[in-house]
Amino acid sequence: MGIKILFVDDEPKVLEAMQRMLRSMRKEWETAFALSGQEALEILGRESFDVVVSDMRMPGMDGTQLLAEVKKRYPDIVRIVLSGQSDKEMVLKSVQPAHQYLAKPCDAETLKSTINRACTLRDLFTDNALRLVVSQLDSLPSLPDLYAQIMKELQSEYSSIRKIGEIISKDIGMTAKVLQLVNSAFFGHIRHVSSPAQAAELLGLETIKTLVLSVKIFSQFDRFNLPNFSVKGLWDHSMATGVFSRTIAIREKQTQEVIDDAFMAGVLHDAGKLILAANFARQYREVIETTQQRHLPLWQAENQVFGVTHAKVGAYLFSLWGLPYSIVEAIAFHHDPSAAPQKEFGPLTAVHAANYLEHHRRQGDADKGEAVDSAYLTAIGMVDQLGFWEEKCSKAIKEEEDDN
Repeated sequence: MGIKILFVDDEPKVLEAMQRMLRSMRKEWETAFALSGQEALEILGRESFDVVVSDMRMPGMDGTQLLAEVKKRYPDIVRIVLSGQSDKEMVLKSVQPAHQYLAKPCDAETLKSTINRACTLRDLFTDNALRLVVSQLDSLPSLPDLYAQIMKELQSEYSSIRKIGEIISKDIGMTAKVLQLVNSAFFGHIRHVSSPAQAAELLGLETIKTLVLSVKIFSQFDRFNLPNFSVKGLWDHSMATGVFSRTIAIREKQTQEVIDDAFMAGVLHDAGKLILAANFARQYREVIETTQQRHLPLWQAENQVFGVTHAKVGAYLFSLWGLPYSIVEAIAFHHDPSAAPQKEFGPLTAVHAANYLEHHRRQGDADKGEAVDSAYLTAIGMVDQLGFWEEKCSKAIKEEEDDN
């Protein structure tokens, strides 16, 4: 069955042009059109849809109000803003209810790839409650001390975009959110961005101040008690995996884009654990108990309890948010790279190897059952490189720790 999409705009000519532009998609998409937010809600009350694409500036109910209502009533619908550049202030207000942001005029290819990618991983979820939770997320929680640091820096009269970029780079949640925003077509950047420091610079100090202080796009981590699950440990492992991934990509003489993507995918690869543990604490306690009783890797125990792994949960959120495909792919398949369509060295290779090496360097790591996919590394001609990568990564992490 094809993807069902509702387009909302108060100008009939815009909707007519959209209809003409999308004729080639008739076999893959089922489309409907509404001239107001109220009409859109009436249509949604009668029929189910996969995606809502809305203009911002509309009389009565504007796009932000509509998408907020859609999020509340139908949380698993993909919510996309399609608006003019002059509406930047309104778009910033829609950051919470919208998954992605596109700028008018928008060509058919951009629209097609945005919608198809946002819907790619949703069918993996056999658990509707889990899919609903992921679809409703508008941020990932930050460590309290990093949250305090960014708030202090932004409220200072001497705040610096360089310092803000540095703080964001240390946090999984902040990094994911700025990458979501800066990679949207609305902000008009030609190539994808995978460096949080560069993302902060491109968004600019005033935009980040508005987003953090007024729109409140960042949130603090609520303390919860899960035996043998350390939030700080997850952060430390994620940051170290990012360093390892970057080191491996540099060792293999990859382009700067691949190196940056490998680093960011390494930092974000376990975000799904955070989502599961924070939203499904009882079931995640069962996951941890299963790993200990049956000596299974964590991701296999997750699959038994949830029917899906943290890798796919994180990848689904980041595909909804429109992060670069190479990052989403590396996160989705970091435990089972043989299952990925990509069959050459890339960010996925770096993250898979980095995750394996980082787990095995830690004493008493709860996820020591982590295995390397030798068949995959053999297939891409890299199996003999693992020892060299381990040596380089050990040096890199020591330098990183010495610097801090």
